[in-house]
Amino acid sequence: MTNFWDSILSFARVTVERVGQKLLQDFGSVQADEKDDGSLVTKSDNWADAEIRSAIASAFPTHGILSEEGEQVFPDTEWCWVVDPLDATTNFARGIPIWGISLGLLYRGTPVFGYVHLPPINQSFHGFWAPDLAGGVFDNMPQGAFLNGQHIRPSADKMSGNHFFNLCSRSVGIGPHLPSKVRMLGMASYNFLTVASGVAMGGVEATPKIWDIAGSWVIVKAAGAVWLPLESQGIFPLEVGKNYGRISYPTLVMNRQELVSVFLPFVEAWKKKKMG
Repeated sequence: MTNFWDSILSFARVTVERVGQKLLQDFGSVQADEKDDGSLVTKSDNWADAEIRSAIASAFPTHGILSEEGEQVFPDTEWCWVVDPLDATTNFARGIPIWGISLGLLYRGTPVFGYVHLPPINQSFHGFWAPDLAGGVFDNMPQGAFLNGQHIRPSADKMSGNHFFNLCSRSVGIGPHLPSKVRMLGMASYNFLTVASGVAMGGVEATPKIWDIAGSWVIVKAAGAVWLPLESQGIFPLEVGKNYGRISYPTLVMNRQELVSVFLPFVEAWKKKKMG
């Protein structure tokens, strides 16, 4: 008999792979428009959003939905999906093959399952995380973080100048001083997931939104990496009735705690200079 978490994983996989196949047909050939917040949107974003919301409503009619291109007020439901139907729209519209679809499932405002699929490079990440929840459906919850079905963990390598640290476009001022090489991927959730999977030692994002975070947060935590909010003590649980459309959550993710003290001073110095 299929349990709840098997059905959640199967639903996420089937839905994002179906949507991803259609997005691949549009990849690099659609016109992007600028939204009020300065980010880009295409007809592909809106199509994917409608498809995913429809699939959730059909499969889980009692679950709420919070989406970048749809409803942005957190609903009063026990379960809620947070949807980024097309993460890295700029890459998608310009023909750069680093973009994906991100789903996070929240229980009482806190993510417990995440799935991020990158169709152009055939990578699918997922993870389960519920350390403080017990009883009922959580008794049968799997544990761990996965890439294409294989367990992932952050790198345990000794730090060197040939390792990677990921920046976002708004944090490039950090780069020249870091004790590592830098990369800029253009996709917030993938920035974090490369740390979870051992590719990068760390990464920073200056303005990620909740749909950039919900799915990847679970996978990062389940893999054993360190998630450090830079302007608050915590992100979750989300608040019922709150509009999350314009709220950013500056974040540093590191492969292990001992390297936080190495990289955090560079990030803090950059933040102080930027604000000063």
